[in-house]
Amino acid sequence: MEYTLFILLFPLASFLIVGLLSNKLSHKASGLIGTTSLTVVTLLSYYTAWAYFTTQKIDGVYQSLTVLNTTWLRVGANLHIDMGILLDPISVMMLVVISTVSLMVHIYSLGYMKGEVGFQRYYSFLSLFTFSMMGLVLATNIFQMYIFWELVGVSSYLLIGFYYTKPAAIAASKKAFIVTRFADMFFLIGILVLSYFTQTFDFGILMSGDASIFSSAIGSSFLGASALVWAMALIFIGGAGKSAMFPLHIWLPDAMEGPTPVSALIHAATMVVAGVYLVARLFPIYIGFTPEVLHGIAYVGAFTSLFAAIIAIAQTDIKRVLAFSTISQIGFMMVALGVSKLEGHEGLGYMSSMFHLFTHAMFKALLFLGAGSIIHAVHSNEMKDMGSLRKYMPVTHWTFLIACLAIAGIPPFSGFVSKDEILTAAFHFSNGMGIWMTVTAGLTAFYMFRLYYNIFWGKATNYTHIPHESPVSMTFPLVFLAIPTVLGGFIPFGHFVTADRADYTIHLDWTIATVSIILAVVGIVIATVLYRKPSDVPNRIANSIRGFHQAAYHRFYIDEIYLFITKKIIFNCVSRPLAWFDRHIVDGFINGLASATDWVSIRIRGFQSGEIQWYAYVFLFGTLLITALLLFI
Repeated sequence: MEYTLFILLFPLASFLIVGLLSNKLSHKASGLIGTTSLTVVTLLSYYTAWAYFTTQKIDGVYQSLTVLNTTWLRVGANLHIDMGILLDPISVMMLVVISTVSLMVHIYSLGYMKGEVGFQRYYSFLSLFTFSMMGLVLATNIFQMYIFWELVGVSSYLLIGFYYTKPAAIAASKKAFIVTRFADMFFLIGILVLSYFTQTFDFGILMSGDASIFSSAIGSSFLGASALVWAMALIFIGGAGKSAMFPLHIWLPDAMEGPTPVSALIHAATMVVAGVYLVARLFPIYIGFTPEVLHGIAYVGAFTSLFAAIIAIAQTDIKRVLAFSTISQIGFMMVALGVSKLEGHEGLGYMSSMFHLFTHAMFKALLFLGAGSIIHAVHSNEMKDMGSLRKYMPVTHWTFLIACLAIAGIPPFSGFVSKDEILTAAFHFSNGMGIWMTVTAGLTAFYMFRLYYNIFWGKATNYTHIPHESPVSMTFPLVFLAIPTVLGGFIPFGHFVTADRADYTIHLDWTIATVSIILAVVGIVIATVLYRKPSDVPNRIANSIRGFHQAAYHRFYIDEIYLFITKKIIFNCVSRPLAWFDRHIVDGFINGLASATDWVSIRIRGFQSGEIQWYAYVFLFGTLLITALLLFI
């Protein structure tokens, strides 16, 4: 399968060609190059998935296949950083997800970004992101993953800040970059600790299950925890930053300042699930040697999912509702990994996490692209500027409704099956976890249909111009993504991706499924009563809990807390004293030394005047002084 190298080379070539020749290429040519490149990548990814899943199963277990691997840099006697391509069930699944969503975004952007200044730059950055994300999931070792991980961060920064003349977009791109780089610092430290004790970066060795590899890391401890526990916890912090887990979630809502197709690509389907992929990639280590860290991941995911769902209920910007929805759904995936075991029925959580990653990528990309179609029509992100759009935008309406039903967990849509399996795994872990996640799932149904009714029903806004359906380049991706959203739940996903790589047949627990369906229907009914027709009841309810509602609307003031800590504490109490010490003590000492040297040099420069008489005088005076000292001492 050496041809898989072209999955990386095509988007890289597209990035270089469109980026370097942007001044010479027309908008149409740039879009055509980028879209054609991604079409080839998508076809190669689909073919790779078919070839892998039909040929790499031996004795009922899928094998890892290292297609390419070459040593790039040696960093010690045993340690070396390799570059290569690793195919296994989760990397192949991610190829399909990334290529599909990226291709739809490329096609969609032909219409959405038409006429934008910097159109060529936009397509160049899209290709760079796709290349980076593909390199991340195909990495053969954790350091290669880290390199492409950082490239994904750079791509995100460039795409979020695409509207570089817009202060909010620039602030959002810097915020995303700084927060994720802060988390990545811990990721790098974790990699260094892990590799120091294991003397390898290679996934094949790390995932082998050989306990002797980790014996020294387990035997060394710090503050009551082994070095391996510290390493895996630090690595997860990097994943938590990229996947916007609390309290590192603050960058994702602001990232909505970028173009809406970027939100669909980066912040719904690919970049933000990189943290989930990281935990899944290292799952054998987590479950085999650091289960306490894995359980901690589950609790972080559970809190984040409910926390983000509550905030989503109070938001009025449609993209920010979807942003917090994304944070919540990624929390579901983290919970599923955190409560999972390795084999058979106990490995349900792992399979359901990957299944939900797959289904969520499709229907969340559909929701974001649908939101872009709506914004394209009404020129606003605010729900107050929308209403009754189903009359004007039938394709967008029906595809958006399908996605809402999927994320709400209504059968037979894809989100129902994948989310129900997560709930089942959560109940197997503990009743408390199961109830927590089931309630969160009910809230999901409510806030999504609050969004749906405010956009497509309710009171028709006095539009300055009559809204109209988007062009075919934008509606085609909506229809295409609606297909896996409807049918994705029927994929026998357990026959492709599991923790032990053996077949797992999905069996719905109808007791849990029935409860989740009832809660989803209740959430939809409440949203229907409150928002389908104009009513002042929602405002009255909000006013009755005004303090809590305002806190949720302001994201529970987490951003303000960060600003207080950074500006009032770190800047004022730490940075300012350090700056004063640097200016007055360090610089003062150096400047004083320079001034003293200058003063002395001025005083003694006469000794080098070039006058022979003066040199003779000094010579004679020195001779007499030395003679006197010899006589009297």
